[in-house]
Amino acid sequence: MDQLHNFTILFLVMLMVSTSMRLYLSQRQINFVDRNRARVPDSFADKISLDDHQKAADYTTTKVRFGRLPLFYEVALILIWTLGGGLEWLDQLVTSQDLNPIITGITVILAFTLISSLLDLPFSIYSTFVIEEKFGFNRTTVKTFVIDIFKGAALALVIGVPLLYVILWLMQQTGDQWWIYTWLVISGFSLFMMWVYPTWIAPIFNKFEPLEEGETLNRITSLLNRCGFNSNGIFVIDGSKRSSHGNAYFSGFGRNKRIVFFDTLLKMLNDDELEAVLAHELGHFKKKHIIKGMAISFTTTLIALAILAWLMKADWFYTALGISQPSTYMALLLFTLVLPVFTFAFQPLFSIFSRKNEFEADAFAAEQTDAKYLVQALVGLYRENANTLTPDPVYSAFYDSHPPAPVRIAHLNAQA
Repeated sequence: MDQLHNFTILFLVMLMVSTSMRLYLSQRQINFVDRNRARVPDSFADKISLDDHQKAADYTTTKVRFGRLPLFYEVALILIWTLGGGLEWLDQLVTSQDLNPIITGITVILAFTLISSLLDLPFSIYSTFVIEEKFGFNRTTVKTFVIDIFKGAALALVIGVPLLYVILWLMQQTGDQWWIYTWLVISGFSLFMMWVYPTWIAPIFNKFEPLEEGETLNRITSLLNRCGFNSNGIFVIDGSKRSSHGNAYFSGFGRNKRIVFFDTLLKMLNDDELEAVLAHELGHFKKKHIIKGMAISFTTTLIALAILAWLMKADWFYTALGISQPSTYMALLLFTLVLPVFTFAFQPLFSIFSRKNEFEADAFAAEQTDAKYLVQALVGLYRENANTLTPDPVYSAFYDSHPPAPVRIAHLNAQA
């Protein structure tokens, strides 16, 4: 009984602490951005107008303020699902059908996912059709929005259900070492998805066209040759179908790597700037950031599964969170639901790693191209995407995978 009491109290305390931290950080961000709204930072004064700077400030604070509503909603839901008896009710409803244990687990998890997705839908609609529309970024039609939902759901069923079946089977049938076998399966599945994503999954949602012949393609090809990067093609994606935000990335691994530019990005940048942006992305490849990121991801997954294997054997883990009947699938669901409550404070560690990678990729780009072109490209992207130039340092440390704009530009200018 003491264990039940202690873990319930610990869960509630950590939920309160993590929620308070998120509210505190959001208020810091709002206050900091508002205080600096009236004046463009000196390092950007000749590059970004006051109107653009204030638009970015208003866009940022609007999103942060709106983010508080789903935060309170999320806290209420997690309490309803756990201590409020929501998962207990759902579990009893499904188990009363006397299905195969694994099928029961899949049904409970799918039902939970469906209900959660439907409850989150109003926030997604508001964000897309109100906030993004207000600031001129939204290009998603209602038809595209609805089709995306159904495509995502269908893909989740086709890919997610078989994986979930294998995981639940391993949890039930392979003894105390199930978490090691599960880790191997999840790791292999992640690698497989990275390989198939560029050619099989991404085209389900977007149209990919090879980059047209011309000066832009010639310069990109020359850069790839200098860097020793072999790709399976250079493509343009119809990002403007959903948003006016611009981006570039490469995906896949091995011989199935693809370089992808948003069509919106091609309209924002000239060839010098585009080459610099690609050099930055190639920097991540040359510095082995992808491999390092995968290693960290696989390691944290292994640790999480080991903890779950320990918790799964403890009756108090279930009863402390409102579940009367222990089961493998409920252990997995509970763990996934409450884990963010206990790990939020560690977010800055991942931000530090990510920012280090960004600085290294910037340095590589400065070696391969003129650093001033990457500066020009970044400034253009900050302006067109309405990224604030004055984020709160503490908020940014928790949430931003990239260095704040002034820090990053100063770093690049020093190299130039």
